[in-house]
Amino acid sequence: MEKATLSVIHYSKVRLEIIITSGNFISSSVLASCGFWGIPIIVMTKNFKPIAVLRSLDDDEHIKTRLAQYEAIKNGKGIQIAKQIILSKIESQNIILREYSLRQHDLMTYKAKIQSLNSKSLKDVRKRLLPIEGKASEHYFGEIFRLLPKNLRIQKRRSFKSYDGVNNTFNLAYTLLRYRVHSAILKAHLEPFLGFVHAEAHSKPSLVCDMMEIYRSLIDNFIIEFSETLKPKDFILKTEWFSVNRLGKRQVLNREKTKELTERLNDYFERKVEIPRIKHGNKQTIETLINEEAMLLGKYLRSEIPQWQPRIAIP
Repeated sequence: MEKATLSVIHYSKVRLEIIITSGNFISSSVLASCGFWGIPIIVMTKNFKPIAVLRSLDDDEHIKTRLAQYEAIKNGKGIQIAKQIILSKIESQNIILREYSLRQHDLMTYKAKIQSLNSKSLKDVRKRLLPIEGKASEHYFGEIFRLLPKNLRIQKRRSFKSYDGVNNTFNLAYTLLRYRVHSAILKAHLEPFLGFVHAEAHSKPSLVCDMMEIYRSLIDNFIIEFSETLKPKDFILKTEWFSVNRLGKRQVLNREKTKELTERLNDYFERKVEIPRIKHGNKQTIETLINEEAMLLGKYLRSEIPQWQPRIAIP
């Protein structure tokens, strides 16, 4: 029998949290004790995908945060958050472009365009932000794809159900990022399905999608490093259902390379970046940074801090 992982999370006060991953066991008496003492339990897969959260019926810590999150949709804070997320994404892309001596974004122009969006409707701002983000990302991927091995180089970034193996390698890594971000949002008592850049949609955790945007460039940097040794033989052709009545094929990493990517990316989340922690320390891991930014977003929503400006990590 394996032991569940126990971690201590420091917020405004010391708070215990139990994380159980696949293959671990915990008794019903321990579950009851956690309920009595108000210790939340997060159930995850071995790849850190959150599956469930078990909380005491007396746990009401999330109420204030989620009320503030709902109110932000109407009171203007949601608009500021959406703008900040897109601006931070473009700034983080520029760090990667600069790191590899590629043609950078005109940050001043993008910042001016984003700040000039004066509508009081979050829905309207979303519609106007997406073309700005799309143009920046098109340029960005056009540049970083030049860093890929010539025999794997692609022309365009494609997301869900892409055919080519390189795009699907990006998609796999982004999926692992999504798990970490989702976990951070749960720890911060935020509502994963109420976002500001991404609209609400069935089974889509839109706030998770929002927060992912800030850290995608870190994953891109990882894939650039990972792809240095990739070869066409590392991909296999997989047949799967694309829709209810349509089968399709796509290239994906073989089992060995998928395992290697997963293990190396999990190690990458433990890489330290030179961003001070909230309370102590001049460095922190990428995973800790993601957790802290979710907490800071919650603080901003609750009006405990005057502004929220995500700290951009340099890989």
